[in-house]
Amino acid sequence: MKWTANQGIIHPMVTADFSWTPRIITVKFTVEEPVDCYRAAVQEDNGRSWEDSCVEIFLQNPANPAEYFNFETTSRGFVLAARGTGRENRQTLSLDTIAKIKRSGTTPSIQDDSVYWTMTVEIPAEIFGIKAFEAPLCGNLYKCADKANTPHYLSAFPIETEKPDFHRPEFFNILE
Repeated sequence: MKWTANQGIIHPMVTADFSWTPRIITVKFTVEEPVDCYRAAVQEDNGRSWEDSCVEIFLQNPANPAEYFNFETTSRGFVLAARGTGRENRQTLSLDTIAKIKRSGTTPSIQDDSVYWTMTVEIPAEIFGIKAFEAPLCGNLYKCADKANTPHYLSAFPIETEKPDFHRPEFFNILE
């Protein structure tokens, strides 16, 4: 992205493998980031995950296209999940609901000046109040760490805003 916040830094390298069945969406993130981009302080679900090294899945609600869900997962597997129509007035999902989101990853490891980690997130259709997913699924995937020594903001699909703003469903695209 051409945001000022990303200028002059070495960005993390991130790949995301997105797949889905009628019952579950699965995204496997593989991250290599400079040590200065890495942070791991959050220690609970529904914490301030975006401040840590975090990968995020934003999905339009198939049951109500006017709203979207955000699932923000730290490198240690803590999830912040919420729903709503925009950045403001988001409804955080209950801890019981978040417990239905399967998370598995590798322990972050340091090699040379980089931190390597993976995180796989499995989101069941029932969280959206539906029995099965159907195509198309729209959304965006992100990587950030607002409170790292070197903050950064990456997205799978472009977001045409002056400053980083992931809560922009008008820039969602079909996830395949």
